[in-house]
Amino acid sequence: MEFLGIPQTASYCSTRKSCDLSTLPPAVQTPVIQESYQPFYLPGYRYLNSWRPSLFCKVANVQTCPDEATMNRSTLRPPTILPVLRSALFSRYSPQDWDRSNQLQLRGAEASRLWAGRLMGDSMRLMQDKDQLTRQMQEGTCRNLGQRLSDISFWKSELGYELERLLTENHSLETVKRRLECAADEVNCPFQAALECLYHREKRIGIDLVHDNVEKNLLQEVDLLKCCQEQLRKLAQRIDIQMRDNRDAQHALERDLEGKSSAQFIDEKCFNLRNTSDSISFFHGMEKVDGTVSVPETWAKFSNDNIRHSQNMRANSIRLREEAEHLLESLSDQMWKQFTNTNLAFNARIAEVTDVKNKLQTQLAKTLQEIFQAENTIMLLERAIMAKECPLKVAQTRLECRTRRPNVELCRDIPQFKLVNEVFTIDDTLQTLKLRLRETQDTLQLLVMTKSRLEHELAIKANTLCIDKEKCMGMRKTFPSTPRLVGYT
Repeated sequence: MEFLGIPQTASYCSTRKSCDLSTLPPAVQTPVIQESYQPFYLPGYRYLNSWRPSLFCKVANVQTCPDEATMNRSTLRPPTILPVLRSALFSRYSPQDWDRSNQLQLRGAEASRLWAGRLMGDSMRLMQDKDQLTRQMQEGTCRNLGQRLSDISFWKSELGYELERLLTENHSLETVKRRLECAADEVNCPFQAALECLYHREKRIGIDLVHDNVEKNLLQEVDLLKCCQEQLRKLAQRIDIQMRDNRDAQHALERDLEGKSSAQFIDEKCFNLRNTSDSISFFHGMEKVDGTVSVPETWAKFSNDNIRHSQNMRANSIRLREEAEHLLESLSDQMWKQFTNTNLAFNARIAEVTDVKNKLQTQLAKTLQEIFQAENTIMLLERAIMAKECPLKVAQTRLECRTRRPNVELCRDIPQFKLVNEVFTIDDTLQTLKLRLRETQDTLQLLVMTKSRLEHELAIKANTLCIDKEKCMGMRKTFPSTPRLVGYT
């Protein structure tokens, strides 16, 4: 049992007090009371649970305890008023309303029948007119679709022709690009050879480390080859950019051609549709959807612009191919000319170094002969000096012995005078011979130093000839041919 319309502070919503069971009537069964709070609603109010008809039909008849009744006499609560059924609170239609409704239905049926008769005649005439209009519009649509298919076929042929020419030009341009790349790769070998020649010539020794014509030509050759390689690669990059532009134009033509093919297929399908076709169906609201993005003028201009753009790309490609052909020929001639000039400078330098080397070898041979003669002269001078020592000893011994003569016998006579003169003469001869010996030894030392210098110079010239003739010219025996320099492998 639920209690509605009573606040939660009611006496029977509080804790029940114990009462004497002997005072209760024996025949009355104690009902089950659910103590819960429910919101207050006025009688007849449409609340959410009003669909339950038995919600308000029963009220518990519970006799309160004596002491509880005595306590609540002074505070009487208002009686709870609960509706039995919602339908009992509302009135139904009257008989006059029922008669009036029937008369209205009869008059409406008569008017509808008359209106339907007039409508049938108008509908037949309308169907004939609209049938004729529909046939005319359908025939006009077929003619328009046929004209549209002719336009699409024309632009398809133009786009296909331009696409074929563009593909041919792309193939030619790609061939020229490969030739430029091959030519740039072919330049690597002579470029590395020229650098190796410069590195080898840095190993020259002494005075031969000279900035000669060979080195000038090698530097010019290195600069020329590097410049040629850069020009070839830059032109290849330009061609690569042009090929990307050509591919963009090609993709535009292919997309346009694909769109034309799809449109032609769809328009042919639409052109072949008839009233008896199986694939027709209703698509309500399609006439209100405007999904078009162009008009016939812009549609034709779009394809025309794609063709003109492709033609411009082909013209640029042709100019680049002509420029590449001219560049390959001119650079090939320049590289061959510089290679020949460098080889001529090498040959001239090798001839000069060989001539100087031969002259140095001749001087070395003469110097060796002079050294041999100087050594013989020194040997003879030493022998002459040794030969003069004994006469000097004899003369000095004689003088020493004559100094032991007694008294007046120490006479400065002619033998004494001759002995003294002989000693001075022999001594002067020895000094002259020793001086000449020292001069000859100095000359020999000078000749030995000259010999060393000549041998060193010959070693330098031999090293220079080995570098120029064997190492450098050995690498420069071959050079890429003209067909390879212009990109043909």
